[in-house]
Amino acid sequence: MARLLVWYGELTTGSSLARRGFLLLLPGLAWLLAFLLLPGLLLIPLSFAERGAFGEVVWTFSLENYHRLLGFGILGFSLDNLMALLRTLWVAFWTTLICVLLAYPIAFFIRAQPASRRYLFLALVIIPFWTNLVIRTYAWQLLLAPEMPLARFLTALGLAEPGMALFPSAFAVYVGMVSAFLPFMVLPLYSSVERLDQSLVEAVQDLYGGPWRTFVHGVLPQTLPGLTVGVILTFIPAMGMFLVPDLLGGAKHLLVGNLIQQAFYTMRDWPYGAALSLVLILLTLLALRLYRRYGKEVGLA
Repeated sequence: MARLLVWYGELTTGSSLARRGFLLLLPGLAWLLAFLLLPGLLLIPLSFAERGAFGEVVWTFSLENYHRLLGFGILGFSLDNLMALLRTLWVAFWTTLICVLLAYPIAFFIRAQPASRRYLFLALVIIPFWTNLVIRTYAWQLLLAPEMPLARFLTALGLAEPGMALFPSAFAVYVGMVSAFLPFMVLPLYSSVERLDQSLVEAVQDLYGGPWRTFVHGVLPQTLPGLTVGVILTFIPAMGMFLVPDLLGGAKHLLVGNLIQQAFYTMRDWPYGAALSLVLILLTLLALRLYRRYGKEVGLA
């Protein structure tokens, strides 16, 4: 006999509540199925197809796209694609790490403000979202121009050539990437910092813990939920970014996202773009798996 439950004054059963919960989740599940899962699954057969003479998709099973991805092309072997894969992991890793190093001081600074002013600083963090990423990236081109103070300052230090813009360069790519993804790290991290139990931090300090031990044993364990969310929200989109490297990095700093963009829109080679997309998805899942596995061993996940 089904056990009767009281739900908002209504007598019901567990199975009835489960059906209602499923019906409430159904619109969201249908949306994810139609616009996330199915397109992702369609990439699998598309990646084994071929490009026709006029850009059409020829549905013949072939491993040519994966051979091209490994560097075996018409002109022989090339490491360009493999270097783009490694460069993507490298840029995403350092972008995430720099965002973590910047987000902690920002989150603690906001927490130290009076309650009436915290929302003001949180709004300042969110304000960049009000402007399209394309406009923000073009703004960095203006800020990194040779006549701007930053370029003149680096020129005076001998770190830049006189009259030369600071882009395209790896420095410009990291500046653009960090500025684009820093809010994704600050907001979830602040939610954990705001609930920080200060007594635990003081206990570490009372046991003669220095700044580093205080952070590792008193702050980091309490902020792990926000840090984990921030790392995921930063690392995944950084892996697929193509706009910032394209506008601030030039041809020498192409990432996998740039190769995918060129395959789909420039070369109209959808099968090759699908193969690149699948590899990018697998790299992202692998990186997250490694983070979850080894992060637990060092206390970071």
